[in-house]
Amino acid sequence: MANRLAQSLSPYLLQHADNPVDWWEWGEDAFAEAARRDVPVFLSVGYAACHWCHVMAHECFEDDEVAQVLSAGFVAVKVDREERPDVDAVYMAATTALTGHGGWPMTCLLTPAGDPFFAGTYLPKAQLLGLLDNAGRAWRDQREQVVASGSHVAQRLREVTGPPAPAAVGPEVLADAVVRLRGQYDDARGGFGGAPKFPPSMVLEFLLRHHARTGTADALAMVRGTCEAMARGGMYDQLGGGFARYAVDAAWVVPHFEKMLYDNALLLRVYAHLWRSTGDPLARRVAEETAAFLLRDLLTPEGAFASALDADTVVDGHSHEGLTYAWTPAQLAEVLGADDGPRAAALLEVTPEGTFEAGASTLQLRADPADPVWWEGVRARLLAARAERPQPARDDKVVTAWNGLAVAALADAGALLGRPDLVAAAARAADHVLATHLVDGVLHRTSRAGRVSQAPGVLDDHADLAEGLLALHQASGDARWFAAATELLDRALLRFVDDDGTVHDTAHDAPTLFSRPASRSDNAEPAGASALAHALLTAAALGGPTRHRAAAEQALAACGSVATGEPRFAGWALAVAEAVAAGPLQVAVVGDGPDAEALLAAVRRSGSPGLVHVAGAPDAPGIPLLASRPLVDGRAAAYVCRGFVCDRPVTDPGAVVAAVGPVPQA
Repeated sequence: MANRLAQSLSPYLLQHADNPVDWWEWGEDAFAEAARRDVPVFLSVGYAACHWCHVMAHECFEDDEVAQVLSAGFVAVKVDREERPDVDAVYMAATTALTGHGGWPMTCLLTPAGDPFFAGTYLPKAQLLGLLDNAGRAWRDQREQVVASGSHVAQRLREVTGPPAPAAVGPEVLADAVVRLRGQYDDARGGFGGAPKFPPSMVLEFLLRHHARTGTADALAMVRGTCEAMARGGMYDQLGGGFARYAVDAAWVVPHFEKMLYDNALLLRVYAHLWRSTGDPLARRVAEETAAFLLRDLLTPEGAFASALDADTVVDGHSHEGLTYAWTPAQLAEVLGADDGPRAAALLEVTPEGTFEAGASTLQLRADPADPVWWEGVRARLLAARAERPQPARDDKVVTAWNGLAVAALADAGALLGRPDLVAAAARAADHVLATHLVDGVLHRTSRAGRVSQAPGVLDDHADLAEGLLALHQASGDARWFAAATELLDRALLRFVDDDGTVHDTAHDAPTLFSRPASRSDNAEPAGASALAHALLTAAALGGPTRHRAAAEQALAACGSVATGEPRFAGWALAVAEAVAAGPLQVAVVGDGPDAEALLAAVRRSGSPGLVHVAGAPDAPGIPLLASRPLVDGRAAAYVCRGFVCDRPVTDPGAVVAAVGPVPQA
C-alpha cells in the first residue's frame, strides 16, 4: 500500500512511495506522532541521483522485515536533502560530529524533540536491523540517558556550529590563498588533493579573477591545468557534454556518474571565463557543449532546468552505475564498423582491460583528434547509439538556487560567446522561477511540473537567483531583471540577517530546527553568505541601494575565517573579495546598432573582477547606470566609471579596452 510519500512533489520521495516502510514527510505531524506513540524518529536523508541511496533502498527499505521493525518501534521520516537543505545541514553536522565523516544516505535517530542520539550514513540490512534493535532496547530501558545524550549533542552542536567571528578578506589574504592552493595543487593531473576528486569550480573562478587583477601566472596555470584535465578525462561526457559529480580517482578517469545542474552551471561559467582570459579553443568548446547538455537533457517543458540525471540506470529492476556511458572495444566496433571502431577506441582510450567495470571503459579524449570532421561524425554516431541504451532517470524538480546558477552561467556564456540563444534560455528559466516559486512575496525552494512545493526558500535560493538575474540584466539590458534582483536581496536582508549583521541560512520565520544553520564554507555550491555577498556587491555596483554595498562587505567578512584558514572551501568568498579589491568598475554603453555592439564587445573582453556593465538607450527607465548618459555627437558611447566617478565618454572600442583593461596573459 502506498505510504504518505505518494503525494509528494519530490522525485526522491516518490522513489520511496511504494516501500513497505510507513514513511512520513518531514514536519510537525511526524514529530507529534512520535511523541504520541512515545517512540524515536528514524530519519533517512538522501537525493534522487544518489547511487548509495538506491543501494540502501533496495537492501533495506524495500524489505518487509526492515519495514516491520521500523513500524513497530519508530516513526520513519524520509527527507530529500535537495528540497530541505536546512534539515540536511543540521543533521549532517551531527553525523560528522558523531562519526567523523558524512555522506548520503544519511541515517539518524532522533528524540521526539528532534535531538539526534545516533547518526551514520549507508547501512546494510543486517547492520541497520542491529542498530534498530539496540536503539529500541535503549529507548525502553535507558530512556533518560538517551534523551540526555541527544540533548547534549544538540547543545554542543549549537555551540560549535555557530557563526564564526567576522574577519576581513583583503589583498594579503587573497595572495596567501593562491600560495596555499599552489601547495595543494596536483601538478601531474590538475585539481587539488587526491581521490576522490571534485571539480573545484568556485576556486577556479577565484583564481581567474586573481590573475585578471594581479597577473599572477600561478593562478592562471592552475586553472588551465585543472580545466584541461577535467575536460579530457572520463568525468566529462565526451559525447554529450556536461560533467559528472566527481571522479573516484585522482586522474579524472572514472566518474561518479550522476550529473548535477549546479556543477554544470558553475563549470559552464568557469570555462566561458577561461576562454575570455586565454582564447583557448578547448575552453570554448567545453562551454558550448556543457550549455548544449543543459538545454538538451535538463531543460523542463516549463523552460526551467531539472536538478540532475541519476548515477544509475535501472534494467529489470536492478540499478547499474555507468551502464549508459561506458564502452568496450567491441561495442565501438559494432556501432562504427571494423575501421572506425578501433580508431575511436585508440582515441578514446577504450581498452580490452577497461578502465571501469566488467571490461568497459569511460571515454577520455586526452588529445585533439587529428581529423576533427571525422571525430564529429563518430561522436554523433556514438551519441545516437547511446540514446538507444537504457537511460538514467532524471530528477525533474526545479530548485530555485540551482536555476539561479544556471541563469547566471547561460547569460554570461551567451554574452561572451555571441550566443543570444543562451541568453534567451536564461530569460525563460528566470521567468518561470519568478512566476512559479515567488508566491505572495515568499520565495519557495522547489517545484515540479509547474506545481510549487511548500519547502521554504533558504538563503542561497534568494542569493543565487538574484545573482542569475543580475547577470541576465547585464547580458540583456532588460531593467526588469535588475528590479527583481534588488527586491529579492531586500527580502533576504530582512529575513536572513540579524540586526547585528549575522547571516543565517534559514529565515527568521522558518520552522525551527535544533540548530539554526549558518554555513560559511562553499561546498558543491556557494555558501549562502558568500552568494549573498556577491549578489549584493553586484547590485550595488549596478546602482542599487548603497546599503547593499555595506551589507555585501558584512556578509563577506562573515566568511573571512574560512577564506583565511581553508581557501579550498571558500572559493566564492575569495572571488567576491577579488571583486571588492578591483572595483567597483562600471561601464554604461548608450546607443544601439553596430557601434554600440562593438563597444559592448570590448567591455566584455575584460576579465576585471570588479567590472559590471549595462547597455541601452540614454536614460532608459529602471537602469541607474544609464541615467544622464547621452550619446556623443549622436554616436554610441561608453562611460567608464570607478565608484560612480566617470571618465569622459569614449566612442572607440580601443579606448574602452584601454580604460577597463584586458586580461593579463600568462
